[in-house]
Amino acid sequence: MGLSMKKSQKVHFHFDKTLSLICIALLTIGYIMVVSSSLHLGVKMSGSVFSFPMKQLVHIGIGVLAGSWLATIPLYKWERAGPWLFIAGLFLLVIVLIPGVGVRVNGSVRWLSLGIVRIQVSEIVKFFAVIYIAGYVTRHQESVRLSAYGIVKPLALFSLACVLLLLEPDFGSSVVILLIAMGVMFLGGARLSQFAILMSLVVVLATLLIYIEPYRMRRITSFMDPWADPLNSGFQLVQALISFGRGEWLGVGLGNGIQKLFYLPEAHTDFLFSVIAEELGLLGVVVVISLFALLVWRTFKIAEAAEKVGQPFSAFMAYGLGIWFGFQAFVNMGVNMGILPTKGLTLPFMSYGGGSMISMCCAIALLFRIYSEVYEINANTPKERSRWVNA
Repeated sequence: MGLSMKKSQKVHFHFDKTLSLICIALLTIGYIMVVSSSLHLGVKMSGSVFSFPMKQLVHIGIGVLAGSWLATIPLYKWERAGPWLFIAGLFLLVIVLIPGVGVRVNGSVRWLSLGIVRIQVSEIVKFFAVIYIAGYVTRHQESVRLSAYGIVKPLALFSLACVLLLLEPDFGSSVVILLIAMGVMFLGGARLSQFAILMSLVVVLATLLIYIEPYRMRRITSFMDPWADPLNSGFQLVQALISFGRGEWLGVGLGNGIQKLFYLPEAHTDFLFSVIAEELGLLGVVVVISLFALLVWRTFKIAEAAEKVGQPFSAFMAYGLGIWFGFQAFVNMGVNMGILPTKGLTLPFMSYGGGSMISMCCAIALLFRIYSEVYEINANTPKERSRWVNA
């Protein structure tokens, strides 16, 4: 089946209606909340209330256009390009660390300026990591299942990426790409006992990294008791918790929040979920969490369907995307609610930012492509046609 898809030049593109509605809902709610949380910042920084809303609209537009183009590329080409894309990602991680090339923001050098947008390199690396690890597990599935070397080999490359990310520093993104790699290999059949050992090593290394870096240690201690220093190390979390407390059941009303008015740092990016909690209340929080749960569920359903029609690369890539979406959303919301230390990860499809928005739109475009190719295979085998394609 995979070979017939490669040779086919005229394949109709099929949209997943459920996935489309979920994405539209997340983008719409996210854009409205970015507008609500950034109007005052626009006045302060550029003298225009429309500064951040217009920029975010441009980010979404570029993301949709880029995603529309990427969705036209057959999946077998992504599989072939996977190793080269990951090497390109490592190269970008080196480039961003060159003095004068990378853009420094709040003490971290994570961005490359491309004129109208500023790209966070780690977002590109996450995108490439999903493609690479999906291809690796497809090519070496027997080795991954039976040999520890089959697991360690790709993790060596991912560890190199993590070292470069830590030099920026970007601890959160390094955790995300490691989890993507380990999650896809686990779903590819790697033994649980081997993962238990690897996870123990990761936990030990993470603990050491926290211990040797004072700012990471401060984040942990302030997370454990933010009220011990509410005006300094615990300031962000305290303000976020106040936002949740003020929101109650239905919120104070769209646009009526006060925490975003220079109290809550990065309200339009990392702490957008707190603004949602304050202005839309528990109802808004539940809606957003439900949408992300539906997104991960739908992503895994598409992956399962790809497995059933004999498309392992498509399946592993969809699983990787689902892990990425779900874990990053969980971490962002967990940080906002005070159940996780501050990590600096954006809320997928919702937070302000060019790099994050464009990479997420491109990632979801690959998921649409997977759905379309699987649908086409099912359409050509009516007796095998699955009920999920009509959902």
